[in-house]
Amino acid sequence: MRRLLYLATALVLASGCGLTSGSPMVDDVRPGSIGQGEPLKGADLTVTSKEFTEQLILGAIMGIAFEAAGAEVLDRTGIQGSVGSREAVKSGEADAGYEYTGTAWITYLGNSKPITDPRQQWEAVREADRGNGVTWLEPSALNNTYALAMNQANAKKYGTRTLSEVAALSKSDPPAVTLCVEGEFANRADGLPGMEKAYGMDIPPSRVTQMDTGIIYTQTAKGGCTYGEVFTTDGRIKSMNLVVMEDDKKFFPNYNAAPVINTKTLEKWPAIAGILDPITKKLNNTVAQTLNAKVDVDGEDPHQVALDWLVQEGFVREG
Repeated sequence: MRRLLYLATALVLASGCGLTSGSPMVDDVRPGSIGQGEPLKGADLTVTSKEFTEQLILGAIMGIAFEAAGAEVLDRTGIQGSVGSREAVKSGEADAGYEYTGTAWITYLGNSKPITDPRQQWEAVREADRGNGVTWLEPSALNNTYALAMNQANAKKYGTRTLSEVAALSKSDPPAVTLCVEGEFANRADGLPGMEKAYGMDIPPSRVTQMDTGIIYTQTAKGGCTYGEVFTTDGRIKSMNLVVMEDDKKFFPNYNAAPVINTKTLEKWPAIAGILDPITKKLNNTVAQTLNAKVDVDGEDPHQVALDWLVQEGFVREG
């Protein structure tokens, strides 16, 4: 579902990068602590995102911030997979969106090994993308990376707290380790195959069940599988009281969210950086889990969640 790696380029091109529709953002907002003097007045900006909850919220946050700074904003968030939103920003069909450093480094730029230090990972991505017409602004502490989690009953039963302990359990009691994962995670080099190699696991396919993201959380909570693949910023971890395994060998890449801007757009409207930097600085895993839970657990609208947070933080004002 997230950060789709294997979406065929031909499909993306055939669908025009997925940007076949969009609607103007019409929020009644004005500057708060950002956007003073409306430095984007006269700008027509298109904001994009991928289709999962966190991306929808981040896309709305960006678009509303641009509105408060005086821009007219076209909402083209919710593109399926990673490739579509990425290509949209590269080509100029969209002007901006939030992207993840690990996704860019491995999926888009073709590197096989992540950089362990988050700041160095962002710097490497920023530098590598200069020639692609994409500019990375300052990153957030929000790190939406992979993890394995289990329910409280299984945590008490098996006592694992780290992935190394999961690997040990897979050898000492093989039937105990069953996994619920997404199809993408099951096949990605930075997913299950790489994790097994890094930790010396050998989990047979018969003990790995592929399913949609939402079902993974409910099945893990119910104990339908011992371990479920989760994302560290997902609000359902807290609401379902799941126990997350520590990635003690630091295998999974850093997926810090940062704004990516079409370079020509940023050259024309350099104020974009000053508008987004204070917002991005406020984003971390706790904020993300809280906002994501409002959508995935409480059923709220992602755009409204984004607006409420921006108002609450004083970044924008309504009316």
